[in-house]
Amino acid sequence: MRPVPRWALVSSGCAPLLLAGGWVTAARLEGAAYDPATQTISVLGAYGAEGFWVMSTALLALGVCHLLTAWGLRPAARAGRVALALGGVAAFAVVLLPAPSSGGSLRHSSVAVVGFAVLALWPVLAAHRQGAAPWGLRPVPAFLATALMALGAVWFLIEIHRQGTPGAAERLVTWMQSVWPFVVVASCLRFSADERP
Repeated sequence: MRPVPRWALVSSGCAPLLLAGGWVTAARLEGAAYDPATQTISVLGAYGAEGFWVMSTALLALGVCHLLTAWGLRPAARAGRVALALGGVAAFAVVLLPAPSSGGSLRHSSVAVVGFAVLALWPVLAAHRQGAAPWGLRPVPAFLATALMALGAVWFLIEIHRQGTPGAAERLVTWMQSVWPFVVVASCLRFSADERP
């Protein structure tokens, strides 16, 4: 099995930190008018938002992290690596097509949905079906990761529909999606170390 370069641990580990740091900082810039439980991350990256540049920069950095991790995650199946890279491209598209300051945007929502979908599917697509594999690339953990992300996305849709707490649901899903690459990279590095005589 091809080894994962150590720098992939940095790119995958920075992704959740940059994402959470971006939404926390941008929310502080917005002040008391912003409610992270009921308002989405897109509100922070909307044109005219106080934290527009912070959230946009965090999403661009997240996209770069996903692209680098996909490139370095050599033991993963090709379809999974492509899906993870597409998740990075989707982060760029979300920045290029930000939500308007009021109302919705079909273009922004569409690229966000594509990003959610490919990042939820990449664990299953990256898994190895035969032979020994690192823990994060085994079918059962990969399926469970995809299932949890899909359940989180369903929760998000329910909260949007009932005008409840979509911000909380979105943060949970995006956090899971940003942490899983780190889990997979760490398991690959551990697997490589265990294989050495």
